[in-house]
Amino acid sequence: MARVAVIGGGISGLGTALMLGRRGHPVTLFEQDARQAGEDLDGDFFHWHRPRTPQAVQPHSLLAPVRTVLRAEAPDVYADLLARGAREYHEFDWFGEHPPHRDGDDDLVTLRSRRIVLEAALTAAVRREPTVVVRRGCRVRGLTLREGRPPRVTGVRVGAETLRADLVVDASGRRSAVPDWLVAAGCRPPVVDSHRTGIAYLCRWYRLRAEGPRHPGRVKNGSTAAFALAGVFPSDNDTFAVSLVLSTGDPTRGALTDPAVFEAAARRFPATAAWLALDPEPRSAVLPMAGLDNRWTALADDEGPVVTGLVNAGDSLIHTNPTFGHGVALGLRAAQHLAVHADRVAEDPLTHHTWATRTLRPWFDAQVTADRADERRLAGSPPPPDRRAAARAVCAFEDPVVMRARAQVRHLLLPAQDAYGTDEVDRHVTAWLAAHPDFTPGHDGPTRDEWETLVPR
Repeated sequence: MARVAVIGGGISGLGTALMLGRRGHPVTLFEQDARQAGEDLDGDFFHWHRPRTPQAVQPHSLLAPVRTVLRAEAPDVYADLLARGAREYHEFDWFGEHPPHRDGDDDLVTLRSRRIVLEAALTAAVRREPTVVVRRGCRVRGLTLREGRPPRVTGVRVGAETLRADLVVDASGRRSAVPDWLVAAGCRPPVVDSHRTGIAYLCRWYRLRAEGPRHPGRVKNGSTAAFALAGVFPSDNDTFAVSLVLSTGDPTRGALTDPAVFEAAARRFPATAAWLALDPEPRSAVLPMAGLDNRWTALADDEGPVVTGLVNAGDSLIHTNPTFGHGVALGLRAAQHLAVHADRVAEDPLTHHTWATRTLRPWFDAQVTADRADERRLAGSPPPPDRRAAARAVCAFEDPVVMRARAQVRHLLLPAQDAYGTDEVDRHVTAWLAAHPDFTPGHDGPTRDEWETLVPR
């Protein structure tokens, strides 16, 4: 069994440590934040200042791989997640009655939950795991290496102490110091593919009132304007988030941090207006997030691994703009792969790099492509409208065949060209267009003039 050191106690670090430990590997997890997610979900969520993890308070959709991996590797964690208030939502629930079942339909489930609920369930499980030692409030300062071609990482340095390990997992997030440590040690630099996104997010959290209505009815969770996106994220324990997305260059962005302005703007989008009409209790300020990259960090180049004895996981490996909610799902998939193949990866990290490139990299590339299009559109330079793609998006909410394809892409089960590229989907979209000859791509949100009257510069 490989002795493993995991740097970082976020979701990817916790998941990696738990899955490795349950396969008998002795694991030490290092997390520099002394606080951990516990029993007070609201206290942890609304009052824990986490500047290194700005996404922690943003809304999440936990996609199919989260459920699939947890049910396979840690069913107790999955049960705990539901017990703490997370809720399953099947994509076919939109229709009320599900269509005839097909293989794979069981996976088309979103877990509606704040990130803190998953963190709390994983933290509790790791605390119970006898093969895992957690050292909180303990910052890793560097790596120990043995000379070679390539060099081998043999452990981590924590103050004056050195912990030896057969495998070190960097799960320290998008601001990981590991690449700089490797370069400083004389290793070839990791290969970083980074794309800055000019997209900004603002969200506000609400809770449904105990004596009030519970749901707005059959309403889509997203609306669009030519220059902005709006969405609602139903979550655990009667909470939900309203989110607005626009260009980082939009001159009205700063004004939206005012809760009154934010809410006035959100009420002009049908999706978010329907939830705000339930008169929920506001639970947070308006929470902004921007300055995001799509970043792929490979610890291998054309010559092979830049170092052995070390792999990266979670945002240290693949960090994507959160529009599609890929982060947690891809992080747990990487954790599962590491746990299953730990002994082999400890000897040859190229196997993990090859798997990640084949399995995770296509979703990174798809995010980069989508973000470039969104950035241009939100900044006022949209590409020519694709009538068929727009029809497909609308048709999905009327036709279960097209909804299934949409869900397969959304839940990272099939790439878009495979899910939408079947004769069956093509026939259904063609039939929908024939039944709607006047269909023109458009938006259900406010015009720019209407926006300017609501949101001061």
